[in-house]
Amino acid sequence: MIIGISCLLYLFHTCVGGTERYLPKAIRSIIESPSFFRDCPKMLIDPLSELISLLKPHTSVAGGFNLGGQWSLQFETHEGIKYFAVVSGCCWLAVEGRPEPVLLEEGDCVLLPNGQRFRLARDLGFEATPIGQLLESDWSGGIATLGGGAHTLILGGHFAFSGDYTKMLMGVMPAIMRLRDEDEKAGLRWSLDRMRQELTGTQPGHGLVVQNLAHLLLVQALRLYLSDAGERTGWLFALGDPKLAPVVQAVHAEPGAPWTLPKLAKIAGMSRSKFALRFKSVTGSSPVDYVLRWRMLLACEYLTEGRLSLSAIGATLGYQSDSAFSTAFKRVIGCAPGKYRR
Repeated sequence: MIIGISCLLYLFHTCVGGTERYLPKAIRSIIESPSFFRDCPKMLIDPLSELISLLKPHTSVAGGFNLGGQWSLQFETHEGIKYFAVVSGCCWLAVEGRPEPVLLEEGDCVLLPNGQRFRLARDLGFEATPIGQLLESDWSGGIATLGGGAHTLILGGHFAFSGDYTKMLMGVMPAIMRLRDEDEKAGLRWSLDRMRQELTGTQPGHGLVVQNLAHLLLVQALRLYLSDAGERTGWLFALGDPKLAPVVQAVHAEPGAPWTLPKLAKIAGMSRSKFALRFKSVTGSSPVDYVLRWRMLLACEYLTEGRLSLSAIGATLGYQSDSAFSTAFKRVIGCAPGKYRR
């Protein structure tokens, strides 16, 4: 969905002068709906897209810094994920509570998901300028220039998540997520170059293009992170496990199927005991509990959208009766489906 919208907007932008007025509000509301993937052909469905959809990311900031001289910037605590990419030059990143700073060089990209205060600096010995104290005159087209610029160009932004189950879906993330895979970083560089051009240009619709490029960057960054997730725990990390990813894909493609531990273990190509142990260690929940909770998250989205009756939602998710669906929903969410909808 996010990538598709970005491509559509880019085509409008480059072919017909590109502005959001060419994309009717009614169409945007459909393709941005959390159920869009689930109503598309199965070839378009993938678990990472669905998980991001449930996180409900929205870009509160997307821009950059063109830095020169003795620069040092202080950033306060934040909700959600901040990301930065060094387009040229280098800088130090120091995160509060982390003993060692990290040197970021040209081409490096980092995610900061834990919300701690942090600094970006040419030299950590320089006095830091709080980001909120930058002057309006420092900014032009979404990029702030300090000290004459030319030493370091950094692009980035901030994603907040309005979904109710962000911690469950994202799991435990480190203070700094540094992305290293060179092949995948080529895609990030393309997106960053497009963002730089949009931020410094004046073409119609550039604001919306930047917002959607930022979403594209989030997807690309999470892909890179999943490819090197290590021993961390959370639903998201099952997508980076070669044995568990096909299981998650099957459950997301058919959430209402009568899934059992033996059926799921067969998809993974593992014995039931080894599969259950591995699934629990990676996601933090048992396979059967994952199926249940995924169904209930989908149920919450369907109830919020209000397009289906309670009976239709229960049937879609594999429940033979309204009472069975209601009991499962209340056990996981803590209230009856009807009350949640109200």
